[in-house]
Amino acid sequence: MPQAADSVVIQRPDTVEPYYAPQYVDGFPHTQAGDSTLESINSLPVMELPPKGEAQQFARSPLHDTPSMILLIAGLLAVALSYHTGYKYIENFFHYMFSTRRRENLFEDHTVNETKILAALIANTCIVEGLIVYLAVQFLKPALAASLQSSVFPHVMAFTGMALGFYIVQRLVFMALGFTFTDKVSSGLWLDGFKATQAFLGLVLLPVLVLLMVYPTHSKMLLIVATILYSVVRFIFICKGIRIFYSKLSSIIYFILYLCAVEIVPLVILTGVTIWICGTLQS
Repeated sequence: MPQAADSVVIQRPDTVEPYYAPQYVDGFPHTQAGDSTLESINSLPVMELPPKGEAQQFARSPLHDTPSMILLIAGLLAVALSYHTGYKYIENFFHYMFSTRRRENLFEDHTVNETKILAALIANTCIVEGLIVYLAVQFLKPALAASLQSSVFPHVMAFTGMALGFYIVQRLVFMALGFTFTDKVSSGLWLDGFKATQAFLGLVLLPVLVLLMVYPTHSKMLLIVATILYSVVRFIFICKGIRIFYSKLSSIIYFILYLCAVEIVPLVILTGVTIWICGTLQS
């Protein structure tokens, strides 16, 4: 009888590794279940190069013109250097602008230190006004912008000289009017008010000038602010003149003539002179 085997050997097939057939042999389709539709790559936005053109010339302004900035800084430096010895004049600004009190010591001349700081303040006012006129012409007369930008400093100097000449002419006119229509004390009070308001005008217009140069996109609003400040300072001086010269009802007629001849007509003439300067420097 045959002997039985001790154990039964069962042969199992070797483990077969799973095989995953590639599903996207030809690449991913444009659409996929559950996903949003993908656009064609040709329709996707791409960065476009800006069209080529001629180079634009740099628009110069007083802010980028070295001589103009040196002129402005020189005016401010003159005020700073004379402030230490003439600060009392600035402390008395409002007294000179508003007061009509007849003092016994009014006949005394101003000290040398007050004269120095007054001259520095007037020079600063003329420089600031010259720069503002330059920016105003460039904004109000775009046809002259190219000429202004091609020669910044000559225009600034011309407008500054015009402002200085206007100040000198006004001062001579007010001296003549004071000598003709009033006494020496009243005339001195009136001239003190004129000099103080003109010196004060440069200080209040300086921030507006800085904003005009830094933010030219707001030129319209800033020029309106400059016009308002000029009008307010001028109105203060006119009011002081009324308080000094007004004595009876007939004085109103003289006051109206004064406004037309001294306050309005010169501004119209200055407008024509400004256009003439631009035309002269352009040719």
